[in-house]
Amino acid sequence: MKIGLIGFGKAGKAVANVILQNPDFTLEWVLRSSKNMKNSSAKDFLDSDSTDKAEIHSEQNVNLSEFFTDYPVDIIIDFSSTESIYKYGKIASEKKIKIISAISHYGTQEQQLLNELAKTNTVFWSPNITLGVNYLLFAASLLKNIAPNVDIEVVEEHFKAKSGVSGTAIKIAETLDIEEANINSVRAGGIVGKHEVIFGFPYQTVRLVHESISREAFGSGALFVAKHLKNYSKGLYNFEDILKPFFFGDSQKNLS
Repeated sequence: MKIGLIGFGKAGKAVANVILQNPDFTLEWVLRSSKNMKNSSAKDFLDSDSTDKAEIHSEQNVNLSEFFTDYPVDIIIDFSSTESIYKYGKIASEKKIKIISAISHYGTQEQQLLNELAKTNTVFWSPNITLGVNYLLFAASLLKNIAPNVDIEVVEEHFKAKSGVSGTAIKIAETLDIEEANINSVRAGGIVGKHEVIFGFPYQTVRLVHESISREAFGSGALFVAKHLKNYSKGLYNFEDILKPFFFGDSQKNLS
């Protein structure tokens, strides 16, 4: 399966590294906003002996419609910025290139655009694309269903420079139907990302914890989605759609 990667920051580099190591996928190109490193290869930067092309291109120097034709891929994985979907979304959808977005924060307008693109394309979006966090979300939902009146607090920890409440913590709060005021944020050092859901029962406490040790976890999660998304028809999907068959043995997969 041919992959195009948008974004080559810390997360993007980690994702590229995982793709390059996976024989089931090929990294065809990396598209980044900066002109730095243009006409170079992600393989060289990451010191990889992969045979993938992994060419780095600057979006400032390309016409996206022509670029997607000249460098065809099956799926675009987006680890760039909130605004990026406006630049490539419609063009990718016209060319039937599936989209996997791992952008942490999308506002109402961006979510509306995703829904519009999903009318003709296969689109996936998750604020946190690590497999473990989404296992946590599923398990937390099941526990909440068993004990709907339990007290719930969410603690999220990230690196010092991260601003705002994490999109993952907000997603957890929405999934469990609790207020954002129940989210407690910690910013310290170089923490990659940690999320904890605390269930307060009378006389006992249950804690579900997920911690990202390395940003490569984003890459393994993105490829897990890509592997299963390849057979999905048009529509907007999230991790719940991908994981349901594993939790409940549901054989219906929205296949094309």
